[in-house]
Amino acid sequence: MADKTFLDWPFLEPRHKDWAMALDDWAGTALASVDHGDTDTACRSLVKALGEGGWLLPTAVDPSDPRPLDVRTLCLARETLARHDGLADFVFAMQGLGTGAVSLFGTAAQQAEWLPLTRSGAAIAGFALTEPQSGSDVANSTMTATRDGSDYVLEGEKTWISNGGIADVYTVFARTGEAPGAKGLSAFLVPADTPGLNVAERLETIAPHPLARLWFDGCRIPASAMIGAPGQGFRIAMSVLDVFRTTVAAAALGFARRALDETLARVQARQVQGAPLADLQMVQAHLAEMALRVDASALLVYRAAWAKDMGAPRVTREAAMAKLYATDEAQKVIDAAVQLHGGDGVRSGAVVERLYREIRALRIYEGASDVQKVIIARATLAEAGA
Repeated sequence: MADKTFLDWPFLEPRHKDWAMALDDWAGTALASVDHGDTDTACRSLVKALGEGGWLLPTAVDPSDPRPLDVRTLCLARETLARHDGLADFVFAMQGLGTGAVSLFGTAAQQAEWLPLTRSGAAIAGFALTEPQSGSDVANSTMTATRDGSDYVLEGEKTWISNGGIADVYTVFARTGEAPGAKGLSAFLVPADTPGLNVAERLETIAPHPLARLWFDGCRIPASAMIGAPGQGFRIAMSVLDVFRTTVAAAALGFARRALDETLARVQARQVQGAPLADLQMVQAHLAEMALRVDASALLVYRAAWAKDMGAPRVTREAAMAKLYATDEAQKVIDAAVQLHGGDGVRSGAVVERLYREIRALRIYEGASDVQKVIIARATLAEAGA
């Protein structure tokens, strides 16, 4: 049983605790029977199940009641789902990330058309930002959107796009040329069936997820598909990532909690020379470090989420700290879990073996660990200078 005492921390309100407990109960039953044999099918099934259960509602604003996204709820959802099923966490996260720009900057018409569909699980969303030559360096994007009368024509390539190949709609960032670098990008809402939008390649990873390289070849969309104003694309992308970067940390925390739970059960049941493995002091040292890493990560995650929800003037530093620490430390917790499971820890299909593969990507996407260090250092230096 995962530790839930953190739900009583002052960062969270009673409604957050009630929501998290209800989701945990649902996930314990509904996710236990999901067939992961085909990743695309599993993702579609999970989106449908989460939507029917009402669990996707926090991923976007309600067009009829547009209160801000509640980052604490998003983090609780990702932590809970990651602890139960990494793919369930993935599909939840992408429904939010894929429509984040529409929630934060979209027109009333854009919100009314797409958000009810994604929040109910009737449509799957994708977020197309990364390009072959511009991962963390978004300002270096080269894909173009050229104005042609009342339309824009998209040309270029996006890669490592989550939900690529199964999404119904993508948020796409392209260069419209208002200025060099970051100031010349704009954001667009592009339905997946738009002519000229092609799935050029499906990408395989150590932890199966629907990922693809997209190719835009004369892809014509109406000017009304633009999200926000021309040249605001970089700001929009960073605003969305500021919301969802903390939730990546929460997912890592969920993986780490599951690894700790599995390890506690293992070392108490496993006998070594007539006594539980847990009686060995070296094992206890591992457990102490794992528990410390989990709690420290949780404190950073929910501090960052609380700061964002409270409208704090500075959130990028807090989100970067949470993302860096929680993902790096989850890797260590899971590695220790594999070690304490012995040979069973590397057996294909074992829970900790799956966690070992799942956690690695979180230290890369939405800002690699090295990039988070730069962000934290610059923010700290700026504070000192001020």
